[in-house]
Amino acid sequence: MKESFKILHLSAAKDWGGGENHLLNLVTHNIAGTTDQHIVLCLKNSSFHKRLKQTKINIHTVSMLHQLSLNYVFRIIYLSKRYKIDLIHIHDTTALTLAVMATKITDLPKFIFSKKSSYLIKNRKRTLHKYNHPNIAKILCVSEKTLEICKISIEDHSKLIRVYHGTNPEKLEKRDYFNIRKEKALSQNDILIGNIANHWRSKNLDTFLKCANEVVNVRGLKNYQFIQIGQHTKYTPDLLKSLKSLDLKKNVHFLGEIDEASGLIPQFDISLVTSQSEGLPQFIYESFYHKVPVVSTNVGGIPEIIDHGVNGMLSNPYEPQSLADNLIALSRDKVLMEKFTERSHKKLIENFTSTKMAEQTLAVYKNVLYGKD
Repeated sequence: MKESFKILHLSAAKDWGGGENHLLNLVTHNIAGTTDQHIVLCLKNSSFHKRLKQTKINIHTVSMLHQLSLNYVFRIIYLSKRYKIDLIHIHDTTALTLAVMATKITDLPKFIFSKKSSYLIKNRKRTLHKYNHPNIAKILCVSEKTLEICKISIEDHSKLIRVYHGTNPEKLEKRDYFNIRKEKALSQNDILIGNIANHWRSKNLDTFLKCANEVVNVRGLKNYQFIQIGQHTKYTPDLLKSLKSLDLKKNVHFLGEIDEASGLIPQFDISLVTSQSEGLPQFIYESFYHKVPVVSTNVGGIPEIIDHGVNGMLSNPYEPQSLADNLIALSRDKVLMEKFTERSHKKLIENFTSTKMAEQTLAVYKNVLYGKD
């Protein structure tokens, strides 16, 4: 017998990032034998809304002038009643705040909350109240590291479940509409070091620049070209100042936000992650799929998917010299690069697809609703 239930997904994100990609992968999964329905509430005209409009997902939008928007609160209540929602799956902290506000007005279905980063939960009364709210049935932690961090602030540890995010291989196509070498007049002898990340503090792109400086200026390897793709933010002006002061304009290229940027990963020789804090970046999964080797910092859940020297190379955060060592050594060992990419691709397909993620999330839904997996 097919089981069917209705899930209301809440997103209050203005931009497109890994968390929104996770939500999209989750609600577009295809698991045999299920007829569950997904309804998404998001911000009107946000980057996420624009992406969702390209799908057949049941989308509802709301305008938010500030983070404590009563418009959003009342829309949660309205949609819950209209669709007879069984569970509310919350995907960011702002949406969690608004859902908790809605419980002050009326009874709501139980909550599932996805903790997608390894940031510590702030030790403030209101923050701890919302994370420990009785309506939260389960907290899905993106990694074991995230789960351990949550234990510090979450009173009921039985609510914590590790569910790795997944990527959808069917969507990860190589794209040739933008040729990086041609656009930036780079030669075939240049080594392309790529990074895809929005310009947020957690991504620590200052270390990306310092690593490039170590390779290009300190060690004199002028054929290394550093490609950075991602949405510009309030942190971008400082990055551009550093780019100029380090005299890296010929070797570091900020390309801004590019649609379907993951399709450009095959043009990289090595993918570089310099984050100071992470859950599990989609960029690493996408590099695994496209068989591009990864050099990364060892933050958040990254060491759970990259085993140093086995399927990638890891350094501590804020250590550009170490990252440079790994980049140079790996780029000079084609045999090791091939071993890394084959192992990583296999690991992705076996463990980190959106179908795997959806199956595990579905099991949590069933457990909360029916007391079974």
